[in-house]
Amino acid sequence: MGFRPFICRLAAKHGLKGVVDNRSDGVSVIIQGDLKTIDRFSNDILENAPPASQIKSIEVNPKIVEGYGQFSIAGSKIIDNQITEVSPDIAVCPDCLSDLSYDPERIDYPFINCTNCGPRFSIIEGLPYDRPKTTMKDFIMCEKCTSEYHDILNRRFHAQPIACNSCGPEYLFYDGRKKITGSEQIIQEIATRIASGETVAVKGVGGYHLMCDALNNQAVISLRNRKMRDAKPFAVMFSDISVLRKYCFIDENEEKELQSWRRPVIILRQKEPLAEAVGNGLKTTGAMLPYMPFHYLMFRKLRTPVVVLTSGNISEEPIIIDDSVAGKELMKVADSLISYNRKIHNRADDSVIRFINNKVSLIRRSRGFVPRPVDLAFNVDGILALGAEQKNSFCIGKNHQAIMSQYIGDLKNLPAYDFYRESINRFAALFRFNPQYLVCDLHPDYYSTIYASVLEKEMKVPLLKVQHHHAHIVSCMAEHDIDERVIGISMDGTGYGTDGNIWGGEFLIADCERFERFTHFDYIPMPGGDKVVDEPWRMAYSYLFKYFGDSLDYKSMPVFKTVDKLKMELIREMIINRINSPLTSSAGRLFDAVAALTGLCTDSTFDSEPPVRLESAIECETDLYYPFTSDGTVIFADTLKAVMTDLYNCDISLISAKFHNTIAQVILRISEVIRKETSISKVILSGGVFQNKYLTEKSMDYLMDKGFEVFINSQIPSNDGGISLGQLVIASKTLA
Repeated sequence: MGFRPFICRLAAKHGLKGVVDNRSDGVSVIIQGDLKTIDRFSNDILENAPPASQIKSIEVNPKIVEGYGQFSIAGSKIIDNQITEVSPDIAVCPDCLSDLSYDPERIDYPFINCTNCGPRFSIIEGLPYDRPKTTMKDFIMCEKCTSEYHDILNRRFHAQPIACNSCGPEYLFYDGRKKITGSEQIIQEIATRIASGETVAVKGVGGYHLMCDALNNQAVISLRNRKMRDAKPFAVMFSDISVLRKYCFIDENEEKELQSWRRPVIILRQKEPLAEAVGNGLKTTGAMLPYMPFHYLMFRKLRTPVVVLTSGNISEEPIIIDDSVAGKELMKVADSLISYNRKIHNRADDSVIRFINNKVSLIRRSRGFVPRPVDLAFNVDGILALGAEQKNSFCIGKNHQAIMSQYIGDLKNLPAYDFYRESINRFAALFRFNPQYLVCDLHPDYYSTIYASVLEKEMKVPLLKVQHHHAHIVSCMAEHDIDERVIGISMDGTGYGTDGNIWGGEFLIADCERFERFTHFDYIPMPGGDKVVDEPWRMAYSYLFKYFGDSLDYKSMPVFKTVDKLKMELIREMIINRINSPLTSSAGRLFDAVAALTGLCTDSTFDSEPPVRLESAIECETDLYYPFTSDGTVIFADTLKAVMTDLYNCDISLISAKFHNTIAQVILRISEVIRKETSISKVILSGGVFQNKYLTEKSMDYLMDKGFEVFINSQIPSNDGGISLGQLVIASKTLA
């Protein structure tokens, strides 16, 4: 992230002599000068460090040295198996954007960068981070770039990806018939294609994207059909913040994060409509701003101020990074393809964020965040945590740091599974990591668990299996440096329980080593097993049949009118005879049932669609909630009975708000019972359900109003993308 060049320029400013080197265990600076000047130098480091840097400590030690004639950068050094941190990829900085118009060698150059910006993780192949160990090694610097690279006062001093129009990477346009070179010609061609309603595949920092006009509904529908993505919302890129403000509601914190060097996608409330097919009825938009020089150049010519910019892949597969694969696969989806001749070594999707209680809540942790580690108060060295199966990430332990991988995806998908294994090997090589312990999920059929067993046999190292919801809770504890007993409330769609059932509505008393299950949502059959995820009406029927049996006229209920009668009878028999109907306490399945009952989502077309639509339906403010009982387990018979009554008396917005408030009241009620019995007042909320902004904020308000300390995941996803961190910490405590 340009730290050594920064130190050199700072030393020159203060007239100090010495040397700085990039060691595998950190940055070492030797300064020769008087103590007052050195103090000022140290203070300036803290105040003026590069925007992407994160200074954790400055250790000052006196040392007798030979006289230095100047200040310089020494060659990088490898210290045992220690590693210095690898910077995430950094959005183009304002200075480089200015240079696009004024630097003679870099006017309109789409790969412009300096020590404060540009690709990092996506191009690095090894440590220490020097040009020969990046995918820039194939590009020989011209005389001008070489001069700037060695000029201590230049902003591009030791900028490893430094390049210009004379010596750097180049873009190429291809549509199956013709090829175009030259950035200006390519961008003009893109503008013409987008204006005519076409889809263009564009190579980004960490992989390819698919792009079309976000104000042209037919263009978006065409992209959906060709990408085989029925209804899942698309992320969009706005040309600048002023345009974004026109279409989305945005507060100060969201605006700051949108314009940060990370440039994530942020889920925002929609103000003005985009093309209907972008969000398919949802009232939120996944919004981002340009982060590559190419994006800025592109918007100069585009006639639309907002484009769909979605991952370049076939549905559910990893984002494509290989140019030949992109040419083969993405040309089936796009009308043309724009690539460049620098390799992407490490795949990285756009990161996705939502603000909850005015704080960042990561949904997908990738570009801009990975591989920045999580600092821990205890040693996790040598532990490899394999993560969950969906939204997978893995995690490696180096001393007191947890280094989490980028977002991998669903391991049931073979290309994602291959990406998973490849990334584990790459992290091991990059961070000089040799696993001494393995830890995985308790679920015997997760692909991550199966792979853990393979590694156990290959490496002959111990393997620990950890309960899914315990790992959720500990992931949040680790992030907030909590190491004591807490009230752990974990809600998600699925997780293998210690009793062999499917958990997901759990109230735990837990610490970083063990847990006990205090209570949970009532067990309900899942007729057809995982099929209920695609057909939420099945869970609606199962809940109602569990609580009311044959006393209801199911065929007259709107939710079941489109369901074949024989199919419903089959579902009934499966539940009664316990055929392929595993029991679940999942909060996610309860949300599915209510979303189906209200008619918002009877059949799901993308992951978590029912709860997403249920939350999106809320347009009112109320503290009303439905009745429930908590006798042994939490029972929702009275809740569902009241929901069915309200279907004839209230609008869906109020029903949804009351249902969410009910879950928040359950969280409060059970927490109060646990506190009364244990005197524990710290509450952890974790699991995919707590990506729900309305529910999480309402729950936090209720709890804090009653004197609880409440913690949620922030820099680590609350969904299964954060599981590996929890696994790592539990293993460190168990194996200690």
